[in-house]
Amino acid sequence: MKIRAMVVIKGRVQGVSFRHYTQQAALLHNVTGWVRNHSDGSVAGCFEGEERDVRALIDWCRRGPAWAQVEEVLAKDEPYRGEFTHFNIRY
Repeated sequence: MKIRAMVVIKGRVQGVSFRHYTQQAALLHNVTGWVRNHSDGSVAGCFEGEERDVRALIDWCRRGPAWAQVEEVLAKDEPYRGEFTHFNIRY
């Protein structure tokens, strides 16, 4: 079953290539959508794909790259829309 998740990652997640590595992890897990920085220092994302793949990407976000210090990951499931063909970094 395909799902969509809106995700917010809090902690030391900007300035540590979090978006880049999230994109790489999304490609590995065949997840589409986007990731971007928020002005409050968090990183937000919209992930779509097979449920197991989206869950695996969310689990990866709980760790992040080696330089990150993830304090909290908020994830909210939404109905799958199928609106993305790839995963990109939004600026």
